[in-house]
Amino acid sequence: MYKRILVPLEHGPADETIVGHVRRLAKLCGAEVVLLHVADGWVARNIKELDLRESEEMREDRAYLERVCAELRQDGLEADAVLAAGDPAKEIAEAAEREGCDLIAMATHGHRLLEDVVRGSTATALRHLTKTPVLMVRAEKT
Repeated sequence: MYKRILVPLEHGPADETIVGHVRRLAKLCGAEVVLLHVADGWVARNIKELDLRESEEMREDRAYLERVCAELRQDGLEADAVLAAGDPAKEIAEAAEREGCDLIAMATHGHRLLEDVVRGSTATALRHLTKTPVLMVRAEKT
């Protein structure tokens, strides 16, 4: 079924929902998990062009990814963690391709159409950027 699942994380409460769901799915399928966080602050968006160092926020994001990755490994799953920087939808699509993932599993906040139009939606933008199937699970906590 699935061999490698990309899991974009926000570094927030909604992550618990998708990590729990993917933990069960990966065990069922024998799939590997790739955790991804896309830092999108000013430093993250300009780190390459301006040859900047990681911000404190990015270092905290990296530590968070490693902590969640270690928990999955303790559960017997193969897991990797990737910290990216820039536009979330674009970076998620590129990571899915680069990492050889055959599923993207992400939490959604369950916004309604009007709210997505006003606020934008990474999940909506992602649909236009990747051919990789996207599984969206409504977050229990936001």
